[in-house]
Amino acid sequence: MPEFVKHCTGAPPGFFACEAAGLRWLSSAPGGVRCARVIDHTDDRLTLEHLETTAPSSAAAYEFGRRLANTHDAGADGFGAPPQGWPGPGYFGPLHHPLPMSLTTHDAWGRFYARERLGPMVFRAGPGLGAATRAAVDAVIARCEAGDFDDGDTPARLHGDLWSGNVMWTPDGVVLIDPAAHGGHRETDLAMLELFGCPHLDAVVDGYQSRRPLRDGWRDRLGLHQLYPLLAHVVLFGGGYPRQVARAAHSALSL
Repeated sequence: MPEFVKHCTGAPPGFFACEAAGLRWLSSAPGGVRCARVIDHTDDRLTLEHLETTAPSSAAAYEFGRRLANTHDAGADGFGAPPQGWPGPGYFGPLHHPLPMSLTTHDAWGRFYARERLGPMVFRAGPGLGAATRAAVDAVIARCEAGDFDDGDTPARLHGDLWSGNVMWTPDGVVLIDPAAHGGHRETDLAMLELFGCPHLDAVVDGYQSRRPLRDGWRDRLGLHQLYPLLAHVVLFGGGYPRQVARAAHSALSL
């Protein structure tokens, strides 16, 4: 069988093992989105099945959305919980510059998002954000801590880095790669798909809602869920991302 090998000399401890655990955990969701099959992993490489790709289609996008809802509904042990059986650290970001990602479990989404996602990443972003943007993000963090955005939904089984580059369109449907898997809020994966664009996104959402209707106003909350990956992009790339962080933070504060 053809194989695809990801390799990085000097990868952080557990980097590829964590990714393998995430792929297996996501793949175990009944009726969920298929993930690339793990063949083997070592400290500096991950061997996966090779995927044949094809052009995206509306029908495949609808089925992807339906299956993504099933993956989310498979659940997690808490907000921030690691893939089942994984005892090590988590990572978020590109292969050659992964950022640490906490896998500490919380009972409430707001506290998890404030303490394990926004707080650590805004600290890493540092002065590059600018004082006004930092103040806006801090205000979002305070509202998360206060539970203003908690809605009673149970922890979803998230891919965690679901931008379009990690969505592989194959002749047999969508297959996911490169997760930052953890327990979180279902709207987070959808916000990632919207942030950097996904082919036939409306069909993905329609498929999702055929299986699990989203709470009213979910589109208004996209900025809230996009804050973390945007902050990560400030840390990794700088550029114009602080302006996008500011827009996302003010969008969240308007809720």
